[in-house]
Amino acid sequence: MWHVICSFPISVFNDAPGIKDSPPTKTMEIWRTVMTETQITPTQRVQQWLDGFSEILQSSDPGRAAELFEANGFWRDLVAMTWNIKTLEGRDHIRDMLEQTSEHVRPSNWKVAEDATEQDGVTEAWITFETRDALGKGHIRLRDGTAWTLLTTMQELKEFPEKKNFLRPKGAQHGATKSRKTWLEAKQDEEQELGYSRQPYCVIIGGGQGGIGLAARLRQLDVPTIVIERNPNPGDSWRNRYKSLCLHDPVWYDHMPYLPFPDHWPVFAPKDKIGDWLEMYTKIMELNYWSSTECTGARYDEASQEWVVEVVRDGEQVTLRPKQLVLATGMSGIPNIPDIPGMDSFEGEQHHSSKHPGGAAYKGMKCVVLGGNNSAHDICAALWENDADVTMVQRSSTHIIKSDTLMELVLGPLYSEEAVQNGMTTEKADLTFASVPFKIMPDMHIPVYEQVAEQDADFYSRLERAGFLLDFGDDGSGLFMKYLRRGSGYYIDVGASELVAQGEIKLKSGVGIERITPRSVTLTDGTELPADLIVYATGFGSMNGWAARIISQEVADKVGKCWGMGSDTTKDPGPWEGELRNMWKPTQQEALWFHGGNLHQSRHYSLYLALQLKARKEGIDTPVYGMENVHHLS
Repeated sequence: MWHVICSFPISVFNDAPGIKDSPPTKTMEIWRTVMTETQITPTQRVQQWLDGFSEILQSSDPGRAAELFEANGFWRDLVAMTWNIKTLEGRDHIRDMLEQTSEHVRPSNWKVAEDATEQDGVTEAWITFETRDALGKGHIRLRDGTAWTLLTTMQELKEFPEKKNFLRPKGAQHGATKSRKTWLEAKQDEEQELGYSRQPYCVIIGGGQGGIGLAARLRQLDVPTIVIERNPNPGDSWRNRYKSLCLHDPVWYDHMPYLPFPDHWPVFAPKDKIGDWLEMYTKIMELNYWSSTECTGARYDEASQEWVVEVVRDGEQVTLRPKQLVLATGMSGIPNIPDIPGMDSFEGEQHHSSKHPGGAAYKGMKCVVLGGNNSAHDICAALWENDADVTMVQRSSTHIIKSDTLMELVLGPLYSEEAVQNGMTTEKADLTFASVPFKIMPDMHIPVYEQVAEQDADFYSRLERAGFLLDFGDDGSGLFMKYLRRGSGYYIDVGASELVAQGEIKLKSGVGIERITPRSVTLTDGTELPADLIVYATGFGSMNGWAARIISQEVADKVGKCWGMGSDTTKDPGPWEGELRNMWKPTQQEALWFHGGNLHQSRHYSLYLALQLKARKEGIDTPVYGMENVHHLS
């Protein structure tokens, strides 16, 4: 029977009339019979699918491979096929992509990388493949013999691999030569030349974890890069925040590229520890990191096809001319500070949460914090710890999830010590996460957050009795979908929620600040709160706000809004795009890129951004498929 199954001719697809325009009903029935035969193993089933898929892709009509997907199946591609970050939804979109890209990309050599698994009628497998220019990894899910989801990712450029493992440099120069330079001398020469007598290929503006991680990737790919950071030291963007700040995500979720945190690293790292790690990282990875440097302006020179970037370094004006410019300012733009009547009359202290120094200076003071999300909770808790009288003003509902519950029910299967012990590497966890198309991710998350609500029902009930406005997202899909859609509206509880429930942190919900007097704030319900300090924990604008400030409003409008997917939920207007707007991929402005997100996203997507930049440096043809139109400016 196995011989019969293996000898099934995939050419039946090639010969079937009308396959391009409509599902080949009889042929598909034969295919499904073969693919669902009980005597075939899951691994064999996937390889059979890949073999058929590969044969069609190499035919004169590769678009017909779309018929091997479910009618509403998904193909998520990270650079490998599209030179873009793109999710194709449904056969028509998959067919169009294949018809436009296959001849140039030439995908081939599709193989199962590990034994496939099968559960609840879904067969899953890790796969490898290659294209004309690159090696790739992927993941596939089959149902009833056809593909439900396919993930393809570019991992390495064939002609330009990273110098690691067997390709690692020797370091020491054996033998004798009078022109020998030590490692230190070569490093010093590079530092003196790059940006002055020799121009970088890429400039990254922003030297936090995102910019540092991307620069490390580019370093390993021999892409001359300078990181611009206005703070005096790497890691200062963490050190300069309020004293109690720490990671709310667990250590397994937060590794940097190449250098994971050691096994003894705390689960939730304090800010200063992260700052020290980032400073160490820049040294060990030998990054060209220009601290105490501020970008004063940038413009794209169409004639020379390069950027003109003006910076002030240690008081000296320097002009850089990179071919590529990356804004790595996190996922946030310029701080949002509301314009409230009477602000100028306030006699106390007022500042945005990004400038909050901590709670120590406000002992015994009346403090009002406007906002109800992560920063607001952290700041309120720190003020309470320092014996301040603090009131949180919550304007709209917030999604709350306890840190322990998040670990147990949401992140644990991929990012936890148990996951590590079960063989789940960081790379595999990242790719597993990436394998779920955003379109269906809410449906997968909703039952999980129903379980969260049930498990912590008493916790949520006490918060509501205190007057706190709760939500689980517009559709009940919880934390991560809120993060992807709007980048706000949530708090991972590490202790502040209990203070709210107990009334230790005072709460006024469903209201905002109507006006400010010299020593108080008046809320929209008429309540007057005495105030010595006002903290605006009111979030940030889109990342393209930095493009407006550094380059021009015209360029900011040209690229449009960053972040969000067009889900048509709160603060994420449609139309649906299926991927995060403008992140880690080509934008409507030539040679301008955005890199940001949390530590997980910065680590994972820095690979694909680095490969795109390397390919352009080396003159590899990179035709981009599926560039999105701009629908929203900010």
